[in-house]
Amino acid sequence: MLHATSTLQNIWIDRASHRTMAFFWGGGEKLRSHFLLERLNQELQQENTLLQERLRAYERYGVAQEEVERMAVQESDSYRYTPATVVKMSRNRSHNYIILNKGSEDGIRPQSGIISDRGVVGIVEAVDRRYSYGVTLMNPDMSVGARVGKSDIVAPLSWDGMTSSGAVVRNLPPHISIAPGDTVRTSGYSTIFPPDIPIGVTGETRLVDGSTRQVYVHLFQDFLTVRYVTVVENLERSAIMALEAEGEGGQ
Repeated sequence: MLHATSTLQNIWIDRASHRTMAFFWGGGEKLRSHFLLERLNQELQQENTLLQERLRAYERYGVAQEEVERMAVQESDSYRYTPATVVKMSRNRSHNYIILNKGSEDGIRPQSGIISDRGVVGIVEAVDRRYSYGVTLMNPDMSVGARVGKSDIVAPLSWDGMTSSGAVVRNLPPHISIAPGDTVRTSGYSTIFPPDIPIGVTGETRLVDGSTRQVYVHLFQDFLTVRYVTVVENLERSAIMALEAEGEGGQ
């Protein structure tokens, strides 16, 4: 009765229930990760190999270590990164969610991005003292501004609604030709995600009603194996949003 009639008590009850569910779900997620340990180790090995290849590429092109460090400092000045562990994550619903073991005490704020070493995972929507709740990319309510291949075309990317590693880039101009195997990255136009985070590779394309083209994307991150993530907060988001509001108010 209190949950249905009082907004304030409704919030308290929801927070308490999320905290209780997170405690019990954490054990289930740990058991799941135990059985996925071998696969996760293989992914870590592949990640280390990729990092070594990138390091060798820097050496081949003669990029000085000081320049690499300078670019990293500029990136960290605009964004704050906080590692987190998945406590609970739904994977078999039409609107999937994620709960992390970091909350307001750890500096997590709503409207922060959730990423992994393999791409975009989701967005934080609500924060408790010790936990945070978000929607994942496996949710029709979430989309990401994506830059497709070498064309530099930016369009919204969202879940394909069927698989744990599939997405679709929609509303592309019909005359644009997208080759299979092109890399799809975050556009950088969002106030949530940093630019150039690899998301996946393009697959087949098709025309929709003869007016727009959509491209199927195979995600680098398979949501069946998500365990460790990073919460990324754009430290300049408030200033950007305030400037946008001021500009809209003056029109």
